[in-house]
Amino acid sequence: MSRCTPAWLPEWRQALTLTSLPPLRPAGPRDPWDRPAGPRNPWDRPAGPCDLWDRPAGPRIPSDRPAHRCASSDGRAAPAAIDRRAAAVAVLRWVSLAACAPALVACGARKPVRGMPVAAGSIVLALGDSLTHGTGAGGEQASYPAVLGRLTGWKVVNAGVPGDTSAQALARAPALLDEHRPALVLLGIGGNDFLRRLDEGETRANLLRLVDLVRASGPQLMLIAMPRPTLAARFTGSLTDHPMYGEIAEAQRLPLHRQGWSEVLGDERLKSDAIHANAAGYEQFARGLVTTARAAGLLVG
Repeated sequence: MSRCTPAWLPEWRQALTLTSLPPLRPAGPRDPWDRPAGPRNPWDRPAGPCDLWDRPAGPRIPSDRPAHRCASSDGRAAPAAIDRRAAAVAVLRWVSLAACAPALVACGARKPVRGMPVAAGSIVLALGDSLTHGTGAGGEQASYPAVLGRLTGWKVVNAGVPGDTSAQALARAPALLDEHRPALVLLGIGGNDFLRRLDEGETRANLLRLVDLVRASGPQLMLIAMPRPTLAARFTGSLTDHPMYGEIAEAQRLPLHRQGWSEVLGDERLKSDAIHANAAGYEQFARGLVTTARAAGLLVG
């Protein structure tokens, strides 16, 4: 031993060696999940057939289990086994709900609205504002009602008046319905209400009155969504439909032509000015309307 080494150091070194420490657990093989007596984690696996996944042969559904029960010394079911069974039942319930969820959603979803086919030669009334009239098209024959008539064989009456609001269209509608007796009405109104910042509650009420009026007269009705002017749309040029039209169509079970004007007026190549289409834009709108009419069962072929 060096003179600089304290006399007590060797004894401490020996005392700290691992071989001198007492065993951490009693000798003999033990289950790595064994724990002292007390509340047990429901996933601990006691020895024996108490584990749900290691039990006697028989039905595996918890509600139809064999008579085997893990019992404590007083004959009652062991708490750990009860906890595991309850957990397994909960898991099975969640799995069943997850499997059934798509079917439940499909059952709750409404089917697409489908109407009766409108034969070629039938009268169709296009009720609206300057976009229906064809402002910027370069002539009435380039308006969307005229193009739609050529594509479908319908006799489309152009009842668009530039500058009209929903209230003005509502006032004109009874006489138009009485005069033309249409088989189908294409209702596209409300854009001027939004541009003039009129009360949206009034616009919605006028649209609902128009829906009731048309239905009371007998013809079928298709609603045409109008764009919602926003500050972002002014800078980006990207337009979206006002949600009012989708809400009304859903509540009233009406076919709805979506994004028709929003796509046309969001493309500079299809516009004659800031708020009107050109001839190409009106033709694109009419072709899109044909697609929607076919999907809704209003047009066959």
